[in-house]
Amino acid sequence: MSLEYTYHDSSANHQEKKEQAMMSTPCRFCKTLLEDIFLDLGQMPLVDNFLKSEAEIPAEKLFPLKAMVCPECFLVQVADVVPPEDMFSTYHYFSSYSESWLKHCKSYADMIIDRLKLSLSSNVIEMASNDGYMLKYFKEKGIGVLGVEPASNIAKHAIKQGIPTENAFFGKATAQRLRNKGHQADLMIGNNVMAHVPDVNDFVAGIKILLKPTGIVTMEFPHLGKFMEENQFDTIFHEHASYLSLIFIKRLFEVQGLQLYHVEQIPTHGGSLRIYARHAEADEPIVEPSVQHILEQERAAGLDNLSTYTDFPQKVARIRDEILEFLRKVKSDGKTIAGYGAPGKGIIFLNYCGITPDLLAYTVDRNDHKQGLLMPGTHQYIHNPDYIINQKPDYVLILPWNLRDEIDHQMSHIRKWGGQFVVGIPELNVF
Repeated sequence: MSLEYTYHDSSANHQEKKEQAMMSTPCRFCKTLLEDIFLDLGQMPLVDNFLKSEAEIPAEKLFPLKAMVCPECFLVQVADVVPPEDMFSTYHYFSSYSESWLKHCKSYADMIIDRLKLSLSSNVIEMASNDGYMLKYFKEKGIGVLGVEPASNIAKHAIKQGIPTENAFFGKATAQRLRNKGHQADLMIGNNVMAHVPDVNDFVAGIKILLKPTGIVTMEFPHLGKFMEENQFDTIFHEHASYLSLIFIKRLFEVQGLQLYHVEQIPTHGGSLRIYARHAEADEPIVEPSVQHILEQERAAGLDNLSTYTDFPQKVARIRDEILEFLRKVKSDGKTIAGYGAPGKGIIFLNYCGITPDLLAYTVDRNDHKQGLLMPGTHQYIHNPDYIINQKPDYVLILPWNLRDEIDHQMSHIRKWGGQFVVGIPELNVF
């Protein structure tokens, strides 16, 4: 891929753009220099750097958070990547705390076992396996499993739960090491990991190494098309290095010798894709029409056109203004509002919108690993959900908006005192 640029403007602009290009970050896939800003969120905390007390606030670190779009492969990506060791060596997110996510995973496991005719002799390897929430459904049916999880605290938890887990970052080196030990997969799973990967080429090359000749890999990731359609800007954070379209993923897999043969649109995380892939040299399964169908949808939405990406910052600013106006009115009317959840997306939402404790005093979360801590950046205290029952707020702002139905069901008792729920994305909604 050529890194040369041709300039056609005046000599002053020519020199300025040339200097900007020289300072630009290369695309993490195709190495084209990045010059086009998708969204600049300013200085942000790392979303998993929860504070233990107010005494830690002066030392809290903020990092620039700017998403760029590649004009050549259309990969949307965070320009300033924080080393993954600083983010994932320990982690506070345990997948098992979401009931709807566990239901989704069990449904997937039942479906894929039947679809691929997996048996007691099969092997399943999951990349970024977290606490073993997915692999347990395969193990329960006697299928061999292995997790690969970079966060040491979560890997240890998975092992205690009886899920064999390799504590490592996945890529070519890890894949080759596991293959040398005799591991290869009939099925590889990567759910909501691809967006976290700084070196996408190395990651997919690892899949190629570890997949049996007749093996299948499925991956799920939030869909860039849905992201833009529904203004899901709060899913941009340092831990998410990339924002993915099928246009990009198909090209990435092909470069590494893998062939997409089926794609499904699924509702998780605000709208995701589930892709199925095999070795390019394999004859089966055959490529299904679903791949071309989604590609055509993306092209119709302009995801292969750079100009499509330029209006997004204005949409995000409008969301910020709407939620701030609502919160200020709640306060001026003498009413109260609490937050529900302490997810990464909620932390970005609060920080970008400038929602400090004077507007949102506290939040609650079912994850007891987060309870008693302070939110990064905005410093709301995180309580157990029972705290809401005692405080009886007039409104509850749902920060993990992708779980609004689950939370509405869990917290339906707020309606007994006239409480209402609020979400800010895709737009302000009080219900």
